[in-house]
Amino acid sequence: MTDLKSKALQLTLVLASALAGAFAALAMGWPIPFLLGSLVATAVLALTFAARTGGPVFFPKTLREVFIAVIGTMIGTTFTSEVLSMVPTLAVTLCAMMGFVVLAQASNYIIFHYLGGYDRPTSFYAAMPGGLIEAVEMGTKAGGDVETLSIQHFVRIVLVILIVPLLFLVVTGEVVGSAASQTLEKGPSEWRDWLMVATIAPVGLWIGKASRLPAAPLLGPLVLTAILQSSGAIDLGGPPALLNLAQLIVGASLGAQFAKTTPRRLLSALALGFVSVMATLAIASGLALMLGHFISMSFQTLLISFAPGGVTEMSLIALSLGVSPVLVSTHHLFRILFTVGLTGLLFKRLGNGSSKT
Repeated sequence: MTDLKSKALQLTLVLASALAGAFAALAMGWPIPFLLGSLVATAVLALTFAARTGGPVFFPKTLREVFIAVIGTMIGTTFTSEVLSMVPTLAVTLCAMMGFVVLAQASNYIIFHYLGGYDRPTSFYAAMPGGLIEAVEMGTKAGGDVETLSIQHFVRIVLVILIVPLLFLVVTGEVVGSAASQTLEKGPSEWRDWLMVATIAPVGLWIGKASRLPAAPLLGPLVLTAILQSSGAIDLGGPPALLNLAQLIVGASLGAQFAKTTPRRLLSALALGFVSVMATLAIASGLALMLGHFISMSFQTLLISFAPGGVTEMSLIALSLGVSPVLVSTHHLFRILFTVGLTGLLFKRLGNGSSKT
């Protein structure tokens, strides 16, 4: 009972910090404030808590999965016949994604191995531009350092979430997210929308896990909602308050994970991660500019599609920007699958992964 009370108090503290951080970010005009504000506030809390207790602050995985399922459901509501008309364009952009993965993998390996001094397997799998769980598992089997891989990939996702909206703010002068009053709502939010999301999200989550889909908590509800919405079975809007709540929970879940490292090691990982992310975003920007001359996709959509963040988080940014999150999530799922397949094949051919050279 004491342990249960302790966990409940810790979760309450995390959510209160996330809420305070979100509203502070909103007041300061930050991009996607409910995601970034809650992330920063809970990261500070997690580091402080770990310094005093020696352990991580409690945050249930199930709570994150439930709200990722909510996000997947809301992304599914954006699916239209226009997405199907983009299939020829996707053939071009997904081929370009293969080139992006190769270039990003090579440049990141150089950064982590020669600048960071990581051993070969750790450098190789830290360089992967996608697939956090897969990178850690594969890298550990190849002789890499599990903690370094975990921290470096987590830092990659967080930095992309922080940097991409700020880049849009600097370049376009527009604030990304709910601070700019951008929402998914098609009309006045009704209780039926909330009820449908509450019904579809858990069913889609179950389908995704049962089908063993990649990014199952996001993709299961997304596909289910897309099918129902495009067939006319439902006409689901996107309540903005629910989107803000989902961003807050996802941000809090990311921030809580900062307790898994020391401040000194985190600073080192952030420095290397910043160099890596900026190099990767430079490649992504170059490809987005080039592709923009040949296909009918905006630079914003292309950059978000190529930016090496998490599927859920980049889809949230797409929702906030008003670009097609279905197209964005399609690119990110392909990026992760291709990255995992390519690195698994390449590392076997490049030699023994246990080498420290």
